[in-house]
Amino acid sequence: MTLLIILELVKDIFSIMAKKITLKDLSNEPGCLAEYDPNAMQIESAKKLISTFLKPIKDTESINLIDSLNRVLALDLVSPINVPNYNNSAMDGFGFNISSLKNTKTLIVKNTVLAGKPINSSITNGEAIQIMTGGKIPKGVDTVIPIELVKYSNNQITFIDIPKIGSNIRKCGEDIKQKDIVLSKGTQLYPAELGLIASLGLTKVKVIKKLKVAFFSTGDEIVKAGAKIKSGQVYNSNHFTIHSMLNRLNVECIDLGLIPDSKIIIKKTLLKASNVADVIITTGGVSVGEADYMKEVLKEIGEILFWKLSIKPGRPMAYGKINNTDFFGLPGNPVSAMVTFYQIVQGALKICMGFKIDDAIPLLKVECVESIFKRPGRTEFQRGELFQSNGEWKVKTTGQQGSGILSSMSKANCFIVLDMESSKIKAGDMVNIQLMDSFI
Repeated sequence: MTLLIILELVKDIFSIMAKKITLKDLSNEPGCLAEYDPNAMQIESAKKLISTFLKPIKDTESINLIDSLNRVLALDLVSPINVPNYNNSAMDGFGFNISSLKNTKTLIVKNTVLAGKPINSSITNGEAIQIMTGGKIPKGVDTVIPIELVKYSNNQITFIDIPKIGSNIRKCGEDIKQKDIVLSKGTQLYPAELGLIASLGLTKVKVIKKLKVAFFSTGDEIVKAGAKIKSGQVYNSNHFTIHSMLNRLNVECIDLGLIPDSKIIIKKTLLKASNVADVIITTGGVSVGEADYMKEVLKEIGEILFWKLSIKPGRPMAYGKINNTDFFGLPGNPVSAMVTFYQIVQGALKICMGFKIDDAIPLLKVECVESIFKRPGRTEFQRGELFQSNGEWKVKTTGQQGSGILSSMSKANCFIVLDMESSKIKAGDMVNIQLMDSFI
């Protein structure tokens, strides 16, 4: 993105903050904000503007820790204990006091300490104690040496090398101290976080309630998978891609199925969805065809921030609100629907879900091994295959890039991101890529 675009974007956002411009203002009078064009929103401007109108869920619930995978933490999590809660050995070895080695390299082994079985014993000068990993450090021990670094026979150990004082002892509270903030509000709970919480002895956790997302597809030419298809019809692949992408985000899906190209039915369905969901997602009906009623209906029952993006694929896309429910109208073409979901919708949903995240998707630079044709004027997301060649990472496209070629997404493991100003890419040029794993 050029400096000029960044400056324009910053100006737009500050204008909204200064003037307190609402979504209704923008919908009714697009000219009220400089550089705002609902017919050709640049992607970064669109993301920033959308974020100003999103409201994170405030409702919370307490659930069992075992059921909290992928949920979002509602409060800062404060540790009730020290972790570990006692000084313990990091090795199978021998505990001793370093001062015992001033005049000798041989110590008498007095006893053995097992993990989970502390003993009421201490050592004095000239003594050592055998201790297993996790064993509680007895009084008098300030250092542990691994068993393989000494000679052990006849209840005596002889040192080959003398370790530093404090070696191989895990101190009480070394990992986490009591009253430390272990995880902050907005953290998504992955397996490592669940293990961390369990290490504090907690079995329940307070999380933000699941986001409710209603979704449906429109189009008289669309038929359900499994039905007999006729010439001029296509199967509803968007239902499965959108549903699965929502499931990966762990939201509550409200599946409203397939809606025909009827203004009355579309209006009724949108109003119904706005009463039960936090967010509505549709596919199809936001273009300029005679039967594309979505824009017309939305003007009657809601407000629209924009209905076109300066990207490829995915130009016909809308964002707005119906009552207090956020609305995302995605293109009907399968690839366009997935690209706009990944690039725009997913980040917005995470904000609504209360995520504590930076929505920026990491960009990596790699060599492109083939030429790519592009006209300046739109940001493009070409589907790419990242691969290794002679120990270096390189990228190529997955072939034909049409917005209806869903196989291009299945073959891809990355997006090749070409900014608005760029034109033809030559073989050997460095390009920006986004890994598909960044969207999980």
